[in-house]
Amino acid sequence: MAVYTKISKSEISIINNKFNIEKILSFHGIKKGIENTNYLLKSKNKKYILTIFEKRVSKKEIPFFMELMDILNSSNISCPKPLKTYNKNYLIKLKNKSACIVSFLEGKDKKSLKTIDCLAIGKSIARMHLITKKIKLIRKNSMGINNLNPLLKSIKFKSKETSNLKNFLKNNLKNIRKNWPKKLPKGIIHGDLFIDNIFFKKNKLSGIIDFYFAANDYFMYEIAICINALCFEFKNKKFVMNKNKIKSLIRGYESIKKISLKEKNSLNTLCRGAAIRYLLTRLYDFSNTPKTALIKIKDPNEYYQKLLTHNNLSSFKDYLN
Repeated sequence: MAVYTKISKSEISIINNKFNIEKILSFHGIKKGIENTNYLLKSKNKKYILTIFEKRVSKKEIPFFMELMDILNSSNISCPKPLKTYNKNYLIKLKNKSACIVSFLEGKDKKSLKTIDCLAIGKSIARMHLITKKIKLIRKNSMGINNLNPLLKSIKFKSKETSNLKNFLKNNLKNIRKNWPKKLPKGIIHGDLFIDNIFFKKNKLSGIIDFYFAANDYFMYEIAICINALCFEFKNKKFVMNKNKIKSLIRGYESIKKISLKEKNSLNTLCRGAAIRYLLTRLYDFSNTPKTALIKIKDPNEYYQKLLTHNNLSSFKDYLN
């Protein structure tokens, strides 16, 4: 989430006229995240989230996200529910961009996770995968392994020191693509499960938000993304893997949905792929985000360190012991 597009009371009037909701009395931008513009809207008795879709989200793909959240919401997966206009549309136009309103999810994200939280997250992901396995919606992963080479080429490396980084990235990406697994169990994954996309209320997981990277991909790739995003800790200026959190995440997942041996054997390559994905997107944002955007750029070095950690591991057991 971020604020690229500024709105005023005239845009709020459009929303009030198009949706069957209480009159919006106040609104403010949400600064967290990096992809779309988001506002918290408040009426007398309710809250909503307005999302304005920015450059990385293709207009043609937005209905996929809306239908997915609607189906998940109806299948007892706690996530925002997209609202429909009087004309039964999910989307409206604001500032010449596509926008939607979703229900407000109670709870809030944690600054840090406990091991028991990772157990609950593992269970929640597995329940979601059991449902998405049967959903007949299709969206190719725009941030999948085959899309990373063009992303790497689009990053501006400005100095001689960064040319070493460019070679490091090229060599790693080549090796990861060469070893990328084939024919693993797949379906729709969330694809961006960071700590700020997971809400807790009274210390219990209350839901998952921000499905705008959801796509058809390997279920195990979701776990790899989560290991990178949720199972490292910042200690003495370094990101250190917490294997107890990984064990808890996987134990929670397997209590609902089993992980095959082939999936387990692919974990290291998938973790490396997930790490280089976020390293590349952060490097891109670092060199391409306009200075006028109300946004906190995330540090690419975090995922450089995580990629180095995975490069020193190989087997599934390396992540547990």
